[in-house]
Order: sequence, then C-alpha cells, then structure tokens
Amino acid sequence: MRGPSSIPPDKGVVMDGPLRILVLNYEYPPLGGGGGGFAAALCAQLVKMGHSIRVLTGHYRGLPRVEVRDGVTIYRPRSWRRHQHTCGVGEMGLFLLTGFFPALRQVLTWRPHLVQAHFAVPTGVLSWVIRLLTGVPYVLSAQLGDVPGGVPDQTDHLFTWLKPFTVPIWRAAAQVTVPSRHIRALAQPSYPGVPMEVVHNGISLEGQWLSPVASHQPVRLIFAGRFSPQKNLLFLIKVLQQVKDLRWRLELLGDGPEMPRIREQVNLAGLARRMQVHGWVAPEKVAAIMSQGDILVLPSLAEGLPLVGVQALAAGLAILGSDIGGVAEVVRPGLNGYLCPANDIGGFAGALRVMLTTDGLLPKMKAASRGLAEAFAIPKIAAQFQEIFQRVVGRT
Repeated sequence: MRGPSSIPPDKGVVMDGPLRILVLNYEYPPLGGGGGGFAAALCAQLVKMGHSIRVLTGHYRGLPRVEVRDGVTIYRPRSWRRHQHTCGVGEMGLFLLTGFFPALRQVLTWRPHLVQAHFAVPTGVLSWVIRLLTGVPYVLSAQLGDVPGGVPDQTDHLFTWLKPFTVPIWRAAAQVTVPSRHIRALAQPSYPGVPMEVVHNGISLEGQWLSPVASHQPVRLIFAGRFSPQKNLLFLIKVLQQVKDLRWRLELLGDGPEMPRIREQVNLAGLARRMQVHGWVAPEKVAAIMSQGDILVLPSLAEGLPLVGVQALAAGLAILGSDIGGVAEVVRPGLNGYLCPANDIGGFAGALRVMLTTDGLLPKMKAASRGLAEAFAIPKIAAQFQEIFQRVVGRT
C-alpha cells in the first residue's frame, strides 16, 4: 500500500515499453566477485534492449564517483571500503548509511519504474526502506550468501540474529529471483510463502571465451575464485598429489585469506613448478586465461550457481566439481565433466585421472560444455528479467 509520500506511477506506462531501472548493488565491477560481474553484464544487455539503467554501488579508491560504462550510469557514494574483492559486515553497514540519501535522491528525481536489488543484505535493506517511503517496487535478486544455511561457515553466525530482519525484505519484494533451484530449495523453508523465480546468472558467449576443443599438453587445469575455506583449495592440492605422475598444469586465479597456507602446502607437496598463482585478475584476463584452459576444477563445499562454472561452459572447458548445490546445474556427469562427493580425495583423483588419460574424452567434454552454455547466454537471461520487470510495472 502506498502512503502519502508515495510517488505515483507515470501515467500511460505500458508493460512492454522502455523502463527506467535503478540497480542497487554494493559490489559492482571492479568490486566484488562473480555476482557483480553478472550484474554488470545484465545491465549492459538491458541497455541494448532499450532500457535506461542507473547503478548505485560502493566507492573504492581510484574509482570515479560517476561513470558511464556500456551505456550504464554508475554512481559511487563514499563507502570506506578497504578491499576491492571482499566486504565486511561493518563496511556493509557503512554502505547503507552513505548510500541511503543518494538512492532516495535518484528515486525522487529520476523516477525509476522499479528498483533491482542484487543481494538481500545490504542492498535489499535500501530497497525495502525506499519502497516504504516512496512506493516504488523492487525486485530482489538473491544469491547463496543471502540464504540461511547457504554458506554455513561464513554466514550462519550472522543469521542467528539477522534472519528476523531479513524476512520483511523478502516478503515486500514485488518478485524474488534466485540463480538456481538449489538456492530456491534452501530459501523456501526460511521464507515460506515468498514466490521465487529461478533465473540463471548469465554470460556473454562472444568469441573471447572460446577455448580450442583440442586439449593442451600438458593439460591445463583452471581454478578461479576466492581463496577461502568455502572454495576448498587446500583439498584440491591433496587431490593433485594423487595424480603427480600425469601431465598437467594448474592456473590459480584469485586471492584471499588462505593464500599463505595454500602457498605453503603447494611447496610441501612439491607442486610449485606445476602451478602459477595469478592473484586477482581483471575480467578480460580471466577470459584470456580460461580460453587457453582445458578443465575447470570446482572442489567447493558450497555453491549457489557458480559464475565461474558458467564461464567455463562459455569457454568450452570440461568441469570437475563437487556434487553440491548449483554445481550440478553446470555439469552433466559423463557428458561435459564429472561430479564427486565433496572432500572425497579418491573420487576426485580417480575422475581427474580418467579425464587426463582416456583418449578422445577431454575434447568431447569441452565441446559438450560449449553446447550447454547456450542456456546461460546473457541475451536470454536479460529477456527473462525484462519479462519480470514488465510484469512488476504492470501491477503498479
């Protein structure tokens, strides 16, 4: 229900017309990880489809306060963020404080048809407050970390006190989207009665991603992500010890709190000469490295829909991953890779040995991945979001 301060919808708005969409995302490239990268690709595609997009995100040293990129206008109020790729609870709170008035100003002056909030916390909080004050509807696009039990080691201690405050955010959304069936199944018990539509994280399938179908010698393994307990990279080192007799090389893309331990374990295992640690790299470099890879390794303990898995499909990489969560939505066992029980050293090592030694198998799996990538093409995903946005606007 709209209060006396609500902004009435523009007269004559039709469901299939161009929309003005205010996107709230505290992690928008070059900040954050895969979720931010997907948000940027989605915004750029929506602009190509004729919509007007403005993004409110956090500032980081050296970045412009206002920037136009791919037709998207990006606003970055001060947020005192300390690290480019990670954000603590306190920094999220500061983003709420510094982002509230700029977000409200955009709604009052630009008059968007709706708001899209990427992540329930902290940006969902802003969207919920703005709706209370102005009546402008919001679409909540949640990820794994927004759901109790999604990443237990990282967020369960927060949800013990935070969850009651998140329930109104989910319930007040005009629509909630999640990127995988796994996340929806996790979220439904915590937020019963909230309709949730599965819309995958998408990616461009332009040629920069495409890896040659023929495998390299030695075979090139790729790991990309935060070096955190959730990603289980220390386990991967143990797996690779079991296949030291085979020809392979590992490219490590990322950084994080486990970097010192990983370097130590790599040296102890005698694998240093077979690995290259790139640290955090720009998206275009990720594309370049993955396009020269053969197998993506995903030993994670928790995943919603891993964007790096979607990127691997686009690049035409086979995938070896944990049989958990949304990883199963990018792997068809025996077709484009294998799934193994999480933390099963023997299972991972055995599957990797099959991929490395079976004649003709790896090229077939790489070709199959490229075929599966079509389901995640960003034009298709953007069209799904467009239909949701038009439906929401049509109800206001």
